Amino acid sequence: MRIGHLVCAGLALAIAAGSPAGAQENALDQRISGLAKQLEKKVIAWRRDIHQHPELSNREFRTSRLVADHLRSIGFTDVRTNVAHTGVVARLKGGKPGPHVALRADMDALPVTEQVDLPFASKAKGEYNGQEVGVMHACGHDAHTAMLMGVAELLYSIREELPGTVTFIFQPAEEGPPGDEKGGARLMLEEGLFRGDGKPDAVFGLHVWPGEAGAISYRPRGTMAASDEFHLTIEGRQTHGSSPWLGIDPITVAGQMLTAIQMIPSRQLDITVAPSVITVGKIAGGVRHNIIPDRVEMDGTIRTFDPEVRKRLLARLEATVNHVAESAGARASLEVKPYSPVVYNDPDLTAWILPSLEKAAGKGRVTERGLIMGAEDFAFYVEEVPGVFFFLGVNKPGVSPEQAAPNHSPLFYVNEDALIVGVKALSYAAADYLLSGGGKRP
Repeated sequence: MRIGHLVCAGLALAIAAGSPAGAQENALDQRISGLAKQLEKKVIAWRRDIHQHPELSNREFRTSRLVADHLRSIGFTDVRTNVAHTGVVARLKGGKPGPHVALRADMDALPVTEQVDLPFASKAKGEYNGQEVGVMHACGHDAHTAMLMGVAELLYSIREELPGTVTFIFQPAEEGPPGDEKGGARLMLEEGLFRGDGKPDAVFGLHVWPGEAGAISYRPRGTMAASDEFHLTIEGRQTHGSSPWLGIDPITVAGQMLTAIQMIPSRQLDITVAPSVITVGKIAGGVRHNIIPDRVEMDGTIRTFDPEVRKRLLARLEATVNHVAESAGARASLEVKPYSPVVYNDPDLTAWILPSLEKAAGKGRVTERGLIMGAEDFAFYVEEVPGVFFFLGVNKPGVSPEQAAPNHSPLFYVNEDALIVGVKALSYAAADYLLSGGGKRP
């Protein structure tokens, strides 16, 4: 949508505010704001409870029970549980027929040991890849779940004034299912989430992010990167550490590969087309200081924004690891596991939602942002229907985005003052979408 269109839309809304319909809309906006304020303490309490009891992907048993019990307690009758293992899906019918919008929150935590000094800090332990690990909501999914619980209660209380349907998606395993399990958005869709009358006209979601508390950022079109996970095995020949010439050292080969694969995005791909990243996050090999092992394993992630760039990157990665291994007499085997495509924000719907977001955050506190190399399986929903995924700042006062601990850090912090803004943003977006007849502005 062009700037001129937005200006015209803004003028039309200002004129409409003086009409009976505009006055009715303004009264509902005020009611939503008031209800959100009333719910703020409950949302914070839910968030703290979930934060203190985090659960890993596909293991969100307690969290899903908390969500389902809450929805039923406030009057929801259409509540489905055990969707994609532990997901919860609830449907709210408005007072009359109309469009259908979906709102999504994710529920899973990460294998991270919390280092934030909070009275409700996580002490939880879990099992990940056969190891005991600390468990923490280091990506803010506790906040997402609590906010959507609040939105569900808010919209339920004004349901008679809403034309249409709202589907609430409480999703497990956004961080990726463990091992060979299926999970997350992909499995929810495979099980029929968007089939038949379950398919919404639009889907909205948000993510807490380093930034000014309560400020919202967004980006039209490609927003978050496509993600692939890779596993690389290097096979050498074991020997004594004092006689490396009698074997083939896979550790040395792994070191050469680390350098070589970084040359793919920096020297072999056209960076003017789209950015890309290859990161190795795990290397394992060897058991003793004076034994050269026969095998090293490496795990990593690939991030891209363009399908052709991804195709070329994967081809170059395969060739590079094979050639480096071959030069040392070793063997390499590469496995690539796709995680999610690009999160694509429909440009017209993104332009449409901005006034709703500004009502929540305040004038001048909704800004366009740059690309994010992080990935999100919300991408699967917006492959099916138009959608918008936006970001809510949650920094401590006086802390800049550059100073804040990033998502997935053991020091990740959520400023709870921002949660009411998230509740308002999703509530306004859903209500405005339904009342406008499906994303239409005057």
